[in-house]
Amino acid sequence: MIVGLGPGPAEWTTPEASAAIDAASDVVGYGPYVERLALRTDQRVHASDNRVEMDRARLALKLAAEGREVAVVSGGDPGVFAMAAAVFEAVEDNPQWLKLDIAVAPGVTAMQAAAARLGAPLGHDFCAMSLSDNLKPWAIVERRLRAACDGDFVIALYNPASKARPTRITQAFDLLRAVKAPATPVAFARAVGRADETLTLTTLGEADTSFADMATLVIIGSSETRFISRDDERPWMLTPRAYGARR
Repeated sequence: MIVGLGPGPAEWTTPEASAAIDAASDVVGYGPYVERLALRTDQRVHASDNRVEMDRARLALKLAAEGREVAVVSGGDPGVFAMAAAVFEAVEDNPQWLKLDIAVAPGVTAMQAAAARLGAPLGHDFCAMSLSDNLKPWAIVERRLRAACDGDFVIALYNPASKARPTRITQAFDLLRAVKAPATPVAFARAVGRADETLTLTTLGEADTSFADMATLVIIGSSETRFISRDDERPWMLTPRAYGARR
C-alpha cells in the first residue's frame, strides 16, 4: 500500500490509511513522516532521508516481493508530488514487480488543508505546481507559471523554497508580478494543522516571499479571487464559482 498520511493531524488521516499502516509488517518512508506514526514493536521501520524517493520505492517493492506486507508512507496525498509516482516508476523498470498487489490509499493534500483554513480559494478552476526544479528545468516552471496566468487559474505552489533553492520563490513572484495585478490575493499557509500553523494573507504586490519554506503552501488568486473582511478576525479568501460574476 502507498499511503497518504495527510498534512499532520491524526484526524486528517483516513481510516483506510490507518488500517493499511496497522496491517503492515514493514513501514517505509521519509524519516519525519515515519516518526508521526505510533507503530508496534513487531513492525519493521525503514526510514530514509529526503531526495531518495526511488531508492525508497525499490526497497519497498523488494520487501513486498519477499512476501512482506509493506506500507510506503507519504505526507499529504501520495499521488501529489509524492511516493506513488516513484513506486510506479520503479515498477515500470522491473517487470517482475508488475505481479505485486499494489494499491494507493489517498490522503488530504496540503492544498486542500490550506484551502479549508482560508475559506474557499479553490472555488473555481485552479492548478497545482511544484516550484522545485530538482527533477525539471526551471524554464519549464516559468513556462507553466505563465500558462497558468494566461488561463487565469488560481495557483497553488508546493515546495516554494528550501535551503538549496532559497531564491526560486522570489523568481516566481517576479514573474507573476509582471503579468498579474498587484492587488491579486495571496496566502502563505505554513504547517497547516500543526501547532506552529501560520496563515498570512496579503496581495501579490505586497507579499514577502521570505515567509515561504518547504512547510508552506502558497496560493495565488485569479482575477476573480477576493478577501471577505470580518471585524477583528482574519478575512476569508474566496474564488467564486461563477466566473465573471463580479460584485
